[in-house]
Parts: sequence; structure tokens; C-alpha cells
Amino acid sequence: MLREMRWWDIDPVLELEKALFPEDAWSRGMFWSELAHARGPEATRRYVVAVQGDRLVGYAGLAAGAGSDSGSGAVADVQTVAVARDQWGTGLGARLMAELLRAATSFDCAEIMLECRVDNVRAQKLYERFGFEAIGFRRGYYQPGNVDALVMRLSTAPESGPAAGAPSVNGVQGTEING
Repeated sequence: MLREMRWWDIDPVLELEKALFPEDAWSRGMFWSELAHARGPEATRRYVVAVQGDRLVGYAGLAAGAGSDSGSGAVADVQTVAVARDQWGTGLGARLMAELLRAATSFDCAEIMLECRVDNVRAQKLYERFGFEAIGFRRGYYQPGNVDALVMRLSTAPESGPAAGAPSVNGVQGTEING
């Protein structure tokens, strides 16, 4: 069952966060900050949790922002998607992503962006199934370990694709994105 994430979900979310991302887990304060922007008429965030019985088995979050550089509308950023290891391959990640894309639509976002570890092929395949395309990378984005991030985008507007002749990361054409 998917439902809106609330403050009382933060402790079980943190447990799963630390189990899945021990070196770069989000802090309690980061989740509180995100949830502070998830309710009311000025909400710019959507966070959901997946619950199986009494157990939290996944969560995901999206932040909606201002317009894109191309002037094509608001841009959303997938902040996080996490699924308990024993739930991998069950379709839960896809259900969480579908909910984030519905949220992006409700925020009137023309583009959805995300970063993914270059070594996380499982996640990349999930995002590609939803139509995300690799557009570049961020060097040393994930710390510690200095692991690069693959930047991916889903656009509702027609695109010509990545720039021809741009650098490649793990066989994916793209450009380096700073920041």
C-alpha cells in the first residue's frame, strides 16, 4: 500500500535509508525539511511510503521547482527512491516512480530530473522504462567514495536527444553537469 509520508514515518524511513545507503544516508533533519514543504496550498514536495503490514518497505520523494532554462515549464527533481532489498524485483520501485510522475503532473512540471549512481544499473533500467534519458553526469557527486552521478531527464516536450559527440559515461552519451 502506498500513502503520503508523514512525520511519524521518519524513524522507519531512516532505518531503511541507513540499511540501503550507509555511506550517504539522509539525516532526520533532511527528511523533516522535505516534509515541511509537502502539505498545504504552497506544497512543492510529494513524499510517499510503501507499507506492507506494519512494515515500511519503501519510500520516494519529489521536489517541484521553478521553470526550466528552456522556458518550457516547471521542473521536478526525483529526490529519492528506496525499496527494501527483500522487495527488489516485485514492482514496488515502479509503483513508487509512477506515483512520483503523477505528482510531477499535478505540479504542472514539464521536465523531471534525477541523479543516479553510475554503478546503479538496476535503478537506471527502472528509470529508462519510464522514459528517462541520460543527459550527462556529475563527477564525484556521491560522497564518500567520489562516485559519479548519471543525470537523467524525462521531458514532456520533444527533444533532439543528447548532444552529438558529447563525453560518454558507462557507454551513455551526455555532458558533464556542474553543481
